[in-house]
Amino acid sequence: MSAVTMSRQLGSLGREVARLVADRLGYRLVWREVINQAARQAGAPEVALATIDELGLLGLHPSLKACAAYVQAVRHIVEALATEGDVVIVGRAGQVILRDRPDVLHVQVIAPAEVRAGRIARQHGIALEAAQAQIEASDRHRRNYLRRFYHARWDDPTLYDLIVNTARITPDAAAELTCAALALRLRVSGEGRAQAQEPFLELD
Repeated sequence: MSAVTMSRQLGSLGREVARLVADRLGYRLVWREVINQAARQAGAPEVALATIDELGLLGLHPSLKACAAYVQAVRHIVEALATEGDVVIVGRAGQVILRDRPDVLHVQVIAPAEVRAGRIARQHGIALEAAQAQIEASDRHRRNYLRRFYHARWDDPTLYDLIVNTARITPDAAAELTCAALALRLRVSGEGRAQAQEPFLELD
């Protein structure tokens, strides 16, 4: 049993990479289901809306109590998903919550801001300047989320086992790299457990 967490920048094609990884591995893909389930458990639907509202269009400001309950619910759900295994978890600070688990691979999907803005502009038929504003707002939202609730830097490379740049490789290649990295990680962690279980012989 294993899991993959996938952090991504807006316009990086991270969700597409996550879908391809899930398809290749036969894993379940989990994204906004975590947000909705956590909101129900915490009784805080406004937090879910604020979390989804990456561009800050709704102007929501949930209470600290509601946010704390929601974050705790997210932690429990993400941990339960990882324990169940065979899952790709997109976002929701999985790279922080599950950072100490040897059976989980943490991936970040990135691309230069100008590449991401161009993709957003073409996808939604909007001006490049408007797409750039969306990129900046989304990056700020994700950066603030991790800093506020987990005291971590979203762009900290030590949170990830693999960082892929979709300006340089295709989503399909990124998915292939992710699957290969997961297989290597599981093999290494399995070898480590086997060595730990070997009897210790004290030699003179």
